[in-house]
Amino acid sequence: MRRVEKMVNIVLWLISIVVGFAVIMTAFRLFGKTGLYIASVISMILVNIQVLKTVELFGMVTTLGNIMYGTTFLVTDILGEVYDKKKARIAVWTGFFALAVTVITMTLSIKFVPHETDFIQQSLINIFGIMPRIALASVTAYFCSQMHDVWAYSKWKEKYSKPSQIWIRNNASTIVSQFIDNTIFTLIAFLGVFPFEILIQIWATTYLIKFVVALCDTPFVYLARKWYDEGKCDLLKADK
Repeated sequence: MRRVEKMVNIVLWLISIVVGFAVIMTAFRLFGKTGLYIASVISMILVNIQVLKTVELFGMVTTLGNIMYGTTFLVTDILGEVYDKKKARIAVWTGFFALAVTVITMTLSIKFVPHETDFIQQSLINIFGIMPRIALASVTAYFCSQMHDVWAYSKWKEKYSKPSQIWIRNNASTIVSQFIDNTIFTLIAFLGVFPFEILIQIWATTYLIKFVVALCDTPFVYLARKWYDEGKCDLLKADK
């Protein structure tokens, strides 16, 4: 039975990666860069709820939120590829804003005294009561790593500017950015919360998963470039 549970997690992990990329690409196809900003907002809110759940993948403990978060670098890479680094930075700031609003709103919500018929208060506390620390870790890691990703992608694009070299600028920027993000987040969010050996497992498995996701997103940057060049993105004319 234990083996079946492990396989279920791996299958769900693969499905989650596909869903994460599909959401971003669908948003880009329908709404252009506006869709990518929307995807950034959705991801930041969901990731900071998912990250509270720990699961076992490949025999090691990891946090759930890193699966979706690993796909968010695709947003800034597409923006940096088909638009420019200024547009990519807007995605970083929209994600930051969405998370700040969520934290403030939900912190106020759990402060309300619940009615005697209420049954959800404790669940909200369990999820959002810890969010300020998670949010601080997430915002710090997100801002530092994404800003680095935007800067690095632009620099690598200057050196390797050919369309066929997208894989170089995409992976060279994202893999380092994922390392920065993972280290900052793990230390701020979980130092003192989990035993040190679990902390190391979380860091290692999280980075491994993000590393794999970073490699997987390269074909989607090529596809986004193709859609943009052929005028096949922003089908609903959201950017017009």
